[in-house]
Amino acid sequence: MPFVRGSLVRSVATGVLALSLVGMAACAPRIFGRGQEKAAASSQTGIGVNSYLWRATLDTLSFMPLASADPYGGVVITDWYTNPEKPDERFKTTVYILDSRLRADGLNVAVFKQNRDAAGNWVDAPPASQTETDIENAILTRARQLRLSNIRG
Repeated sequence: MPFVRGSLVRSVATGVLALSLVGMAACAPRIFGRGQEKAAASSQTGIGVNSYLWRATLDTLSFMPLASADPYGGVVITDWYTNPEKPDERFKTTVYILDSRLRADGLNVAVFKQNRDAAGNWVDAPPASQTETDIENAILTRARQLRLSNIRG
């Protein structure tokens, strides 16, 4: 009889464990976030920002080394770029694409500048006030060109 009771307890415990695992498997997408990832991936048809602004940003800043590019968040970050003609200054740029529409206010550019001091260290310096606006305008102009070529093509 003790053998039968032990088998019965093991069978019940195994059944409870199996039901628990089935219940957890049903909840697993919510617990581990798999359901949201699949839903987000299936609802995403392209990049999360205006594709013309995105492409224009990459084209305009192509001379600078790229540090990071997030097409869903709309952020492009370059690494430091030193103009060979001015080796004592370098620039870094961050572009935020804020809208899914092609609009002038859907873009924000931040430019960072550093100059080399006498000891050879890089020191932060303010960029020319027009630099950010010039880059924004170049990106917007390129985005309009891309859009027009797409319409005509």
